[in-house]
Amino acid sequence: MSGLLAAIAAVVALTATPVTLPPTAGVADYQLGGAYQPAANVQIVTRDRSEAPAPGRYSICYVNSFQTQPGTLRWWRAKHPSLLLRDARGRLVRDPGWPDEVLLDIRTPARRAAVARVNRAWFDQCQRRGFQAVEPDNLDSWTRSKGLLRKRHAVSLARRLVREAHASGTAIAQKNAPQLSRLGLGFDFAVAEECEVYRECGAYTRTYGTRLIEIEYSDNGRRAFARACVKRSGHASILLRDRDVVPRGSRHHVSRTC
Repeated sequence: MSGLLAAIAAVVALTATPVTLPPTAGVADYQLGGAYQPAANVQIVTRDRSEAPAPGRYSICYVNSFQTQPGTLRWWRAKHPSLLLRDARGRLVRDPGWPDEVLLDIRTPARRAAVARVNRAWFDQCQRRGFQAVEPDNLDSWTRSKGLLRKRHAVSLARRLVREAHASGTAIAQKNAPQLSRLGLGFDFAVAEECEVYRECGAYTRTYGTRLIEIEYSDNGRRAFARACVKRSGHASILLRDRDVVPRGSRHHVSRTC
């Protein structure tokens, strides 16, 4: 019995690992198109897991958790071919908006566990490099799976990723998928793209309160960004970026905050 109690205590201690949350309504910069020196007033910086965190800023590590990252399909084919989603004809199921990204097959507990192990290695790497949080993207991949994936598959993997992130010592964000916000999946904060455009921001604020990082894109015009600033300035981190989030100095770079 003492051994069982010790094991339970170890699990409790593991899941209780403290994490650091982003500053409320902190000025944020979204640098997925390439890292660059953030402006002096920026407090929160999101970068791809292949990049180093921004020194002196709250750093969020972007991880493509539910789909393959562009340029990594050869690695997935070599290391984890069974985790690539295929249709009835054996063809890879690609994201129609990002055809160089293949959806991961999360339909079974065994495959979800395998995907979670891959992500845990990435989360640990992010933590060792100095990131305080991870942002697992494409939580809503089931909506692009031609009916092969179900919401319950995403929910199950999301709960597992939350446990893995917290065990690694990082906070974890819910990325998009507002319909899942009310399920209590255990995410620490939310990162929402275009939630003002689609009138979805309330789904996040009802669950996360002020723990929201909102990205609006300039190719939608600037009215949504202006509305967001009126509604949530001082209560959320709100920024306007160009769709390709290119680095400062690039011709199409756009970056505004409120």
